[in-house]
Amino acid sequence: MAFAGIWEHWQSPEGSELESCSIITTQANATLAPVHHRMPVILNQADWETWIDTSETLGKRALELLVPSADDLLDIVPVSTRVNAVANDDAALQDEVDPVQAEPPAKTKSDKKPDDQMTLF
Repeated sequence: MAFAGIWEHWQSPEGSELESCSIITTQANATLAPVHHRMPVILNQADWETWIDTSETLGKRALELLVPSADDLLDIVPVSTRVNAVANDDAALQDEVDPVQAEPPAKTKSDKKPDDQMTLF
């Protein structure tokens, strides 16, 4: 699997260098739309060389590759909340778990607006 991405090498007038990159996103396919409205552009293997070879690929052709992947390419599975901590970095982060119903947050005094407070909406 390969994501479409861009990268740039920049050198400041003072000589410092910065390399940066980004994964390109597109609208989500039907599988991912319930989770998020965007998804990474996942290139078909037949298009990898087209994407990489910027000397031969015109911009219009590259734009044609920036589409959502097939709906059956990815699966959505519940995973542990361990994925929310950068300190966790192991293969078990991908293990499927039983879904847990989120409990609504408890109301606190700060949630209640003063009676004389106006609102914008």
